[in-house]
Amino acid sequence: MQQGLRTLALAAVFALFPAVTMSAAADRFAHDDEHTGRGANVQLGPRPFYLVDKMDPSRLKRELQRCAERPFFYQTDFSIGHRGGGTLQFPEHTKESHEAGARMGAGVLECDVTFTSDGALVCRHDQCDLHTTTNILVTDLADKCSVPFSPTEFDASGTRTKAASALCCTSDLTLDEFKSLKGKMDASDPNATTAQAFQGGTANWRTDLYATGGTLLSHKESIKLIKSLGAKFTPELKSANPDPRVKVTLEQVFGPIDAQKHYAQAMIDDYKEARISPKDVFAQSFNFSDILYWIQHEPQFGEQAVFLDDANTPSELPTLAELQSYAAQGVKIVAPPMWALLAVDGNGQIVPSQYALNAKAAGLDIITWTLERSGRIVEEVLPTKGTNSPSFYYQTTLDALHNDGDILVTLDALAKIGILGIFSDWSATVTFYANCMGLK
Repeated sequence: MQQGLRTLALAAVFALFPAVTMSAAADRFAHDDEHTGRGANVQLGPRPFYLVDKMDPSRLKRELQRCAERPFFYQTDFSIGHRGGGTLQFPEHTKESHEAGARMGAGVLECDVTFTSDGALVCRHDQCDLHTTTNILVTDLADKCSVPFSPTEFDASGTRTKAASALCCTSDLTLDEFKSLKGKMDASDPNATTAQAFQGGTANWRTDLYATGGTLLSHKESIKLIKSLGAKFTPELKSANPDPRVKVTLEQVFGPIDAQKHYAQAMIDDYKEARISPKDVFAQSFNFSDILYWIQHEPQFGEQAVFLDDANTPSELPTLAELQSYAAQGVKIVAPPMWALLAVDGNGQIVPSQYALNAKAAGLDIITWTLERSGRIVEEVLPTKGTNSPSFYYQTTLDALHNDGDILVTLDALAKIGILGIFSDWSATVTFYANCMGLK
């Protein structure tokens, strides 16, 4: 009887949403029954639907409006949780951010990997960001920072002459010390005169509502957590901080000879120890030598290693010949910032950039970053039109943007290029779009 009712329920779904395949819907129900976590209980919240409402009238808007009425949404690899996937509102690289990203349907979750003084790998965006991403400065561990907190200074007229500052690194601490800290929204107040005040500065398009003590993660803990959430893995091996003030260096932790290679190997070893399939791991780095190391020494993981592009302007992007060189050396996936893939044509429409065409011509797959990172288009992006410093993520498409709904127009343009997925600070938006378009 129950199986018969389920069959009828599936038939009703197909009648309402012909774009959803029988296999996709069946997979969804199967995952729910097995309690694997993957695809189960995806909750999008109001934001994707708010963005649809803000869109200008178009075929895409009508299609998304129809999709908004579907009865369920599934987890998708197209939705990649940036620093956890819930970082628009939750402290990045915390247990809470990863759980939020997975609940919003991110099928791949990121841990940026750096190291502690005792050689453990941990999730932080930077070796030396603890003073802005944790509560370290208001704990007893503040004395261990590479550079202690220094308050702002003002002259007699009240003009600031020196901003408040500090430099606190994961390598200043042991793993146990690192784990004793609490995560907060990545921010600081340059006008602070006390360490407590320095904890502030959260951007007005984010919130401290959920920053009441984020749970920090070691790399191994992130693997266990992400697996339990039914997601795949995209660790990024972070470069060692070159600041000469850093007390403990990469070489001191991983040895004076081939320290970077030992570091790159240590990251992969954590997945091998946890018996994670290489097919579920997208190891990333901005350092081309890391990618080549994995291709040569860990070919199963190197097969889908992701070479991140750190270009800041179009003039810094690689040429077709350079992209072909990547492919010839075994690179399969490149990951430029999303602006690198887009341009605006004479009709004011967002279209693939020359870089996007070149990457495809070189036979490379593409992942891109980062949606929902720059706040609101209306208040955070559009005012940069005509200035020397347009919003980083939208710098090539400003002439085609009109309202917050154009976040979805941008996403649609990226999807049509054929990208494998996109990082997002609020996974629900990408999950919603991917579900509507039948992307896995």
